Amino acid sequence: MSQYFDMGEETLWNPSNGASRLFQRQVAVFEAELGLPSGIGPMVNDECQIAPGAFETFVDALLAQHRRTSHAIVLALSEGFTVTVLVLAERAGIAIDWAHLGAAPDGPPQDVQVSAPTGMSTPAEGGAWGAGLREKARELSRRMPR
Repeated sequence: MSQYFDMGEETLWNPSNGASRLFQRQVAVFEAELGLPSGIGPMVNDECQIAPGAFETFVDALLAQHRRTSHAIVLALSEGFTVTVLVLAERAGIAIDWAHLGAAPDGPPQDVQVSAPTGMSTPAEGGAWGAGLREKARELSRRMPR
């Protein structure tokens, strides 16, 4: 069995039920964290519609939050979801402003990690941060069925 994540008539992703269920639960977590709707609708009869405008706003906010974070655990917990959303965004034709995101993070740092020996960690350098996410998204995209 599988489920469909569609934008209009185009299928962006056709995961197994288990992968879909886990992803949908993570969507709810990140909607709560960001205080924004994702645009990813409910699963009805194994189909889910994604609203382009709301999804684009969600993607931008998710990437901005990820960029401001330097906490190793927060990054580890959120990176897989962020990369999956990035693949869906690319398949949906959503343009990501990597230059803007790669600049110094907007707003104060969030969830910074502080250790006695090294002090406060800082977010990764912008170019490396964006390149790393794009590479992980390319690799995942090859494994994500449409």
